[in-house]
Amino acid sequence: MRRLVLASSNPGKLREFRQMLAPLGIEVVPQSELGIADGDEPHGTFVENALAKARHASHRSGLPAFADDSGICVSALGGAPGVQSARYAGAPAGGREDQDRRNNEKLITELRDKPDRRAHYTCVIVLVRDAGDPEPLIAEGRWHGEVVAAPRGASGFGYDPHFLLPELGRTAAELMPDEKNAISHRGQAMQRLVEMLRHAEYRAS
Repeated sequence: MRRLVLASSNPGKLREFRQMLAPLGIEVVPQSELGIADGDEPHGTFVENALAKARHASHRSGLPAFADDSGICVSALGGAPGVQSARYAGAPAGGREDQDRRNNEKLITELRDKPDRRAHYTCVIVLVRDAGDPEPLIAEGRWHGEVVAAPRGASGFGYDPHFLLPELGRTAAELMPDEKNAISHRGQAMQRLVEMLRHAEYRAS
């Protein structure tokens, strides 16, 4: 398996996945380069959405494909935004940075009077060798922290500027890319996926 279609148009995710899969000699191709539109995410769980997106990209491209569904889950909000993290402030409008800004503004507003700021990022990655793969690879990661009102840092994307790691005293947006990839929810899930891909049957696929 030397070429994988990424079922996402998110440039931040593409950058992170390419960095993590490069050591295996795997080329990550975003579905947009193949003229494939984003698939629907109608489900209420991360794993179902990731699987739907991966199957959609594989069906359209005829290639192995993978997708992640990830989001921030805030204790005081009953786990919200959760699977709605990317669309927390409503349907996407404008560019990615504008959407991130509106999502973060809503999150901070919702937490304004809540003392409990605990949160965690969840990431589920699903890889299918073809659209009908009955045994998709599924890897999961979880990253614990807390939400801070004032954004800090210029790296990362999404909620990273507001996601504080108490043990480091920094937000996710204040970490260098390699540092973030080693410990983040997506990094954890990718590390587990990479271990699966090291198996002979997947290398030969």
